[in-house]
Amino acid sequence: MKKPNSSEIQRGQAITFRIPSDVPDHILRQLQKLKEKEKRNFSSKVAEYVLDGVGNESVQDREMISIPLPQKLNKSQRDWLKHAHSEAMLGSILFQLLSDPLRATSLLASLNSSALEIDEALYLQDHFPSVSPSEAEKETVAQKPQKNNNDQDLDDFDWSSLNQDSSGKLEEEQEQEESLDDLLGDFLAQMNK
Repeated sequence: MKKPNSSEIQRGQAITFRIPSDVPDHILRQLQKLKEKEKRNFSSKVAEYVLDGVGNESVQDREMISIPLPQKLNKSQRDWLKHAHSEAMLGSILFQLLSDPLRATSLLASLNSSALEIDEALYLQDHFPSVSPSEAEKETVAQKPQKNNNDQDLDDFDWSSLNQDSSGKLEEEQEQEESLDDLLGDFLAQMNK
């Protein structure tokens, strides 16, 4: 391990500073109110302000946006976001989405569709225009007689072969999902070190 220098700033280290003599009175009053409000946590609150200021200064040259999330993040998700690698990855993903919004919307539509392959889902998104609700009702009414013709085909279908095929696919998907979870877990574990 690396031996820390005495001049290096470390986590948990106390830092003292002198309030400059040219600080305006309204800021001094605000600090006094904060000290009365926070009491024993005053130094922690001041440290938050200092770190926010230093962080804002270091990222002024970078473009930053705030995006509301649909749900609150849990502690592990917030911890994951604090890592530079996570921040870089999310920034890259967001930049790609913003640089090509049409592709982003088609990708989102493909993720929300029931198609099994992404190429098929993207094909469906590109080639079928959006349908108004009245047209959709007409299409469903027109499709109902066709379903009656398919009833006989369903009677002749061998359901046991379908169950065997689906159980095999389910096992393969679970194995693949477990391996993806292992990879993601290893990746996150490495980032947390």
